[in-house]
Amino acid sequence: MTEKHLSSQFDSELNGVSSRVMELGGMVEAQIHQAVYALAQFDADAADRVTETETRVNAMEIEIDRELSTIIARRQPTARDLRLLIAISKTTANLERVGDEANKIARMVKKIIESGSARALPSTELRVASDLASGLLRKALDAFARLDTGAALSILKDDDMIDKEFDGFVRKLVTYMMEDPRTISASLDLLFLAKAIERIGDHAKNIAEFIIYIVKGADVRHTSMAEIESALLP
Repeated sequence: MTEKHLSSQFDSELNGVSSRVMELGGMVEAQIHQAVYALAQFDADAADRVTETETRVNAMEIEIDRELSTIIARRQPTARDLRLLIAISKTTANLERVGDEANKIARMVKKIIESGSARALPSTELRVASDLASGLLRKALDAFARLDTGAALSILKDDDMIDKEFDGFVRKLVTYMMEDPRTISASLDLLFLAKAIERIGDHAKNIAEFIIYIVKGADVRHTSMAEIESALLP
């Protein structure tokens, strides 16, 4: 078998597993949209659909990991190809965790509905933050499909907006609880939701960091924005 043929087969396998990651990303995006809708409308049926998708997301994560293990064992890739496979595995894990966060939101929405306190809660800011997080994940998936380091850098900067929304919302909840201690339980539920939304943004940020790792071979986790920008210089 020629080296060119082996390379062609490897490329085909990489494309196949990358397509599976994008399919998983689409499923997780749908979970987020359903969870956001459930939150906005306090819709128990929408929350249930998020939970139903969770089983499929978990199964696909396992399938992708199995495919990656097979490719590594059979092809013994080196350098950039190995970085790509490692990053695909980590991206898959982050997407599965995004699904977990969407599922947490759905479960909490159902709890709030069942408690009867749904309409009394100040959840508008949460919807804004959830839209930001969902948009950030979409950008991360698009950037991953193109291995676009410029888009990845933009995502890392945009994640700060979600963090600021979260911090502002926490301050508002603290004020809300101090003014009326009867709202403490409901406010804590909202804090749980806000943290889940913030984590979705964090996972999108992680995926952006993996893109830079694939293309540049630089591990930019836990580094400053100046160091990241330096790593992206030609």
